[in-house]
Amino acid sequence: MSEAGTAAETTVTAESPDDPSDGGRIRYRRILLKLSGEALLGDRAYGVDPAFCSFIAHQVAEVRGLGVEMGIVVGGGNIFRGLAAAAKGMDRATGDYIGMLATVMNALALQDALERAGVQTRVMSAIGMNEVAEPYIRRRAVRHLEKGRVVILAAGTGNPYFTTDTAAALRAVEIGAEVILKATKVDGVYDADPLTHPNAKRYDRLSYGDVLRDRLRVLDATAVSLCMENDLPIVVFDLNRPDNITRVARGEAVGTLIGATPSGAPAA
Repeated sequence: MSEAGTAAETTVTAESPDDPSDGGRIRYRRILLKLSGEALLGDRAYGVDPAFCSFIAHQVAEVRGLGVEMGIVVGGGNIFRGLAAAAKGMDRATGDYIGMLATVMNALALQDALERAGVQTRVMSAIGMNEVAEPYIRRRAVRHLEKGRVVILAAGTGNPYFTTDTAAALRAVEIGAEVILKATKVDGVYDADPLTHPNAKRYDRLSYGDVLRDRLRVLDATAVSLCMENDLPIVVFDLNRPDNITRVARGEAVGTLIGATPSGAPAA
């Protein structure tokens, strides 16, 4: 079966760590970017903002230009949130499946923005819908990455009761990503909500145990536990800064790093 896409493509391969074009400063050669559905809202109250999708796409294009391989998992909360629907009486599994379909809609919107930015992209879905996306097959996803394509991994895990955070952790482990980048509207993890607590302190570094023990709501517990079991670091960062993804890929201190390290005090 041939892969979906244009008939003629230019294969882009990742640069070697010794490539002088990046000065040898790339720390993470394969990353998994986790975007919430709300990230695609931009300034809108509902749906997808094409301008903000374009903003994200140009950041991804910049990182790809460094030879970094990237997978993306996107949520669907800007369109439908299964847990919220279940709280109002809908069957939880039904709500979650509707939410998975919402993530596919977001993935297609993001794919369009990426390809407009000149980035070869594949959407792979955990739920079969061959007319709009490839089925998720781990080996095929890895091959796409090796060929320089950005892979958008849609429909969560394909199972109800699991969040797209958990899907991001699972897919990151499966494809051999070196880090998960968790995009948020703030510049890291705080000891309180910085939007409602002006004196909240930001953490530079946390351990997986800190996040689980203190119930810091940056990712769900299942996702954090999976990362902990596989020693997969997580960087929580502000998506609104146009150079942050590139800075993380280069190993700069951006946002909050969650890993197998002792807890750090909040940054001043």
